[in-house]
Amino acid sequence: MGDGVYYASHGSPLGKTTGVVGAEKRKSCIPPSSVVDSRGRTMTLADYHSHPWSPSPMSVFDFQNRTQVWLIRIQFDVACTVMKYVPHKNTPRPGEVYVRRERHWRLVGLLESERDKELGIVRPVEGDT
Repeated sequence: MGDGVYYASHGSPLGKTTGVVGAEKRKSCIPPSSVVDSRGRTMTLADYHSHPWSPSPMSVFDFQNRTQVWLIRIQFDVACTVMKYVPHKNTPRPGEVYVRRERHWRLVGLLESERDKELGIVRPVEGDT
């Protein structure tokens, strides 16, 4: 909207249960391909979605290259744990995983190689607290 202010429209809609692994049920969501906003022209920069249970970190599917549509992915759960993934898709720069703590983004993991990005393998960052 200008002056460095961004607005979120709607989170990616929660889809059907796609599988059950033990007690875990997995849902799917599909980021919208476009957004129409009556306030003016839009540009989609990020995907955000919620997980209606806690604790619920991002899954391997959230990190895989094939699911990266936008520059940033934000996820939160009902305990207000907020995670951010910056995939740096198609660049040699590692993908970066952050958790929001005490009003700051804390780096908690890296997807170091193209193989890690393809498979969604996150390597913890040493010294994270």
